[in-house]
Amino acid sequence: QVQLVESGGGLAQPGGSLRLSCAASGFTFSSYAMGWARQAPGKGLEWVSGIYSDGSDTDYADSVKGRFTIPRDNAKNTVYLQMNSLKPEDTALYYCAKSPYPYSTDYDEYDYWGQGTQVTVSS
Repeated sequence: QVQLVESGGGLAQPGGSLRLSCAASGFTFSSYAMGWARQAPGKGLEWVSGIYSDGSDTDYADSVKGRFTIPRDNAKNTVYLQMNSLKPEDTALYYCAKSPYPYSTDYDEYDYWGQGTQVTVSS
C-alpha cells in the first residue's frame, strides 16, 4: 500500500534552515507529482509546494517563495522540502502528499498523505 513517511522536522532558530524528507513506497514514485502542505496551530491546512513527477516544474505558495525549494530524487523515491530563512510563522506540522497525476500541483487533488513532521521556529 502507499506509504509516505516524513522526517527531518525539529526546532530551528529564525533565519535558520531545515530539510524535510518524505520517503515514499507502494507506488511508482517517478510517475506522480508530489507536494507539501502544512498546518499551523489553530489554523487550516495550507499548501506549501508541489513538483511534477519528473521534476520539470515546481510551484510555491507566496508565503514561502524564495525561501523554500522542493527537490526530488526519483532513484531514492524521496521528495524533500529545503527550508531556508525560516520564520516563526513557518511553525507548523508539515505533511507530504501524493498527486494522482504526473503533472499537477493542485493540492485539492492529492490522494495520499503522510503523518506529518513538526517544525518549530523559535529563538
